[in-house]
Amino acid sequence: MKKQIGLLSLTTLFLFSCGKKSDPIAITPEDFHSSVDKVTEVMIHDIFSPPVASRIFAYPNIAAYEILAQQENEYLSLANQVRDLEPIPVPKEGETINHELAALIAHMELSKQLIFSEDRIEAYRDSLYTIWEDKNSEEFNASKTYGLEVADHISKWMKGDNYNQTRTMPKFTVDTDDPSRWQPTPPAYMAGIEPHWNKIRPFVIDSASQFRPTPPPPFSMEEGSDFFKEVREVYDISNEITSKGDESEEIEIAQFWDCNPYVSVTRGHLMFATKKITPGAHWIGITKIACRKSNADVNKTVYAYTKASIAMADAFISCWDEKYRSSLIRPETLINEHIDENWVPILQTPPFPEYTSGHSVVSGAAAVTLTDIFGDNFAFDDDTEVPYGLPVRSFTSFRQAADEAAISRMYGGIHYRAAVEIGVGQGRSLGKFVVDNLKMTK
Repeated sequence: MKKQIGLLSLTTLFLFSCGKKSDPIAITPEDFHSSVDKVTEVMIHDIFSPPVASRIFAYPNIAAYEILAQQENEYLSLANQVRDLEPIPVPKEGETINHELAALIAHMELSKQLIFSEDRIEAYRDSLYTIWEDKNSEEFNASKTYGLEVADHISKWMKGDNYNQTRTMPKFTVDTDDPSRWQPTPPAYMAGIEPHWNKIRPFVIDSASQFRPTPPPPFSMEEGSDFFKEVREVYDISNEITSKGDESEEIEIAQFWDCNPYVSVTRGHLMFATKKITPGAHWIGITKIACRKSNADVNKTVYAYTKASIAMADAFISCWDEKYRSSLIRPETLINEHIDENWVPILQTPPFPEYTSGHSVVSGAAAVTLTDIFGDNFAFDDDTEVPYGLPVRSFTSFRQAADEAAISRMYGGIHYRAAVEIGVGQGRSLGKFVVDNLKMTK
């Protein structure tokens, strides 16, 4: 009798195990949020500049989206819409592919190729591979093979965007004879970051210069000139804000939208960096918040990430094209030289020219794109900066958030008014172009 019970138990265990092996693998929106969060975490560790970070977000999202669009009638492929992208391979006949799983695998593989600390992505990926293979090895292996095939296809396309070529181009040369031209700023006096970013292949816009803004006010440090008024305004606003002390909402706004991935801190003879997310990563975080609040499914989640990241990637190309065309000097340099040698901006000045404001351009583009997806007057609580010790801020719409992100740069003392106001308009025009010309839904 005991022997029969033992055989029955072994048989039951075997059948249970077999059943477990054939359970379908369910991928949820949270799986994609976690993958994007992991990429963001690694980017913070590796310290990527804002333009480069935008590229790192875009390609993995496109790979995932293309796989999902292949089996979902509501969504349209980006092939022959996004510049130079050809249709992805189709699954082999007879292969049963879990498209959500393949999309997530492709996202992780492309992300791994785009960062430095590959081991961090690999450890995360392998932990998931173990779970999925244990659940359904046949489905996992078929989907993995296909996901990696698509990742290879996107990788080959990605390598044609001129990024590798820009790595070997000369550094930006500072023109010390022209008082209007940008100069490195304290405390690190870093060289200008990504002076050749306008040579990166755009995704949707026709060229880097398509949304070229009007020039900034003519340079003049004569009192009464339009340019001097803008310099003085930055100085006066900064003094007014700091006089309020720690209770100043303007300081809170400036710090909330700082998003400087590398802030140099000096302690005596020691210099070190504090690391944070980039402006693009902040808006990727807002995209996650909107997806969760609207209960977006896997397809809509990946669609939102993809559309937003494409718009922001093109926004950085457009903005950086103007930055190194006008090469305008930062407020900190002029205020220290002409008004107050001891003045320090609330935020640390980032290492690239002033005009236009990158935050403003990217926020304008992201807000238009997210409004197209989630609607006008989409209220949300932005907790993106909580990990960095900053409180939640609430917004009634994406547009309001973009306006606050833009003005935060004046509050922080690192941009003039023209860079902020013209920049956010530049971003909105670009964002509308992306929305109007990138057909992703039927």
